[in-house]
Amino acid sequence: MLEKLKEAKQKVAGARQTIRALENNLALVVYIARDAEEKVINPVLRLCEQGNVPVHYVDSMEQLGKACKIKVGAAVAAITEK
Repeated sequence: MLEKLKEAKQKVAGARQTIRALENNLALVVYIARDAEEKVINPVLRLCEQGNVPVHYVDSMEQLGKACKIKVGAAVAAITEK
């Protein structure tokens, strides 16, 4: 599941960028870390539901950050282009 995120040409990491991508109808798939705070992921989940964007869960923020090739953990991330 994370392989698609790792191989995606265009992706965003972090709540703000993911929310922006969802609001602009750019997000194709959203990934959420299971250990992320609810106050961070709830707005993302609402936008995913409204836009019918598929959501995949990842075990940890650290794992999601590595998949996005960043040095810190990420609560959420999205693929914006295949």
